[in-house]
Amino acid sequence: MKSLTTHADAINRLLSRYGVKFGIYKNNTFHEQLFPFDALPRIIPHGEFALLERGLRQRVDALNLFLADVYSDKKIVRDGVLPQEFLYASKGYLPECEGIAPPAGIYSHISGIDLVQAKDGGWVILEDNLRIPSGASYPLIARELCRRASPDTFRNNDIVDNRNYAEMLRETMDYVSAPGMRVILTPGRYNAAYFEHSYLAERTDSALASNADLYVEDNKVYYRDYLGQAQRVGVIYRRLSDEYLDPLTFLPESLIGVPGLMAAYRAGNVAIVNAPGNGVADDKGIYYFVPKMVKYYLGEEPILKNAPTYLPFYEEDYRYVMEHLDRLVVKDVSEAGGYGVIFGSGLTGEKLEELRQTIKREPRRFIAQEVIDFIDLPVMENGEQVMRKADLRAFVLSGKTTRVWASGLTRFARQENSFVVNSSQGGGFKDTWVLSR
Repeated sequence: MKSLTTHADAINRLLSRYGVKFGIYKNNTFHEQLFPFDALPRIIPHGEFALLERGLRQRVDALNLFLADVYSDKKIVRDGVLPQEFLYASKGYLPECEGIAPPAGIYSHISGIDLVQAKDGGWVILEDNLRIPSGASYPLIARELCRRASPDTFRNNDIVDNRNYAEMLRETMDYVSAPGMRVILTPGRYNAAYFEHSYLAERTDSALASNADLYVEDNKVYYRDYLGQAQRVGVIYRRLSDEYLDPLTFLPESLIGVPGLMAAYRAGNVAIVNAPGNGVADDKGIYYFVPKMVKYYLGEEPILKNAPTYLPFYEEDYRYVMEHLDRLVVKDVSEAGGYGVIFGSGLTGEKLEELRQTIKREPRRFIAQEVIDFIDLPVMENGEQVMRKADLRAFVLSGKTTRVWASGLTRFARQENSFVVNSSQGGGFKDTWVLSR
């Protein structure tokens, strides 16, 4: 491991050279920055990962069953487990997806589940990301560069090889594919995760396409290659949000979507990974109900727990939130990437009162959570080891079976005492070693 830290600067230079950057579009300006890499890995013991694996598979299986239900019979609503208001008020619920059965009944093919490890050692789930979760490419390429810098480190330690992610992704895409080729659909160069789009396209032997490369004819999707020749597309790993996918179905003003794509999807002539409409399952308000989903759909007790969460929508929770706002963290359910997160402890009395009034006006818009004092991990900073808060994004792939990638994206806060680890908020990342025994 010491060998890795001595090569940290060289590894970061290579990451920059290969374009391993994170782009942020804010205030009408696109800014691209290096996603800082720390060479000290997070290490997860074999037995601990086995528990995580079971819990993550269970959770994602329940979420896939939930998505199949809410876009068809809605039994979970009829049986009173999920209030009707929570379903229909979710910005992620898309009536346009009603009645569409995706291939093999899989909605979330790639799930990014964000966890933290509490100081008592238990793992807690903070968020479910089932739309277009990013991040797998970063530990994948970082491991590759670390292997080059210090091959003995990986020969002499019992670390599970994480280089199978591209194979897992390709197998997942092929499992649901209609006849035709694989395509990764990117909104373009100025997307925050464009590096990931191009890297995964290369690693999975898929075509990297923009909307200009695709067209729909007779409810089938075709890719036009550089010679102008057309090939049938069987599966699209889309890396753009639902509302931009198809201007004939969603936003008419979308300039990055593929007209007619949803008609081809509804006809069963193309698979879309992840399925449109998944946003209803990673709504932060719906998150509250996921442990209930595990019991409802699987008849099992949840292996992994949510953070203690309160819904101001419910009178009892509303009173609790109002009384304890100064110690809770409040999240806007429609925000992502670390935006819309407010720590009550950091607000003045006046700002706390403003937040109370906002919650009172729009109780469905927010959840409140107890602050989880999660563990710090060692990080190298200016040649010294310092401790910083860190989370883990685990990647779960659903195809023929549900599999958890034996790796993950560990993100850490760059600032001392900060709980915000998101890359869009300036966080860094490190490799995640799962021990093989």
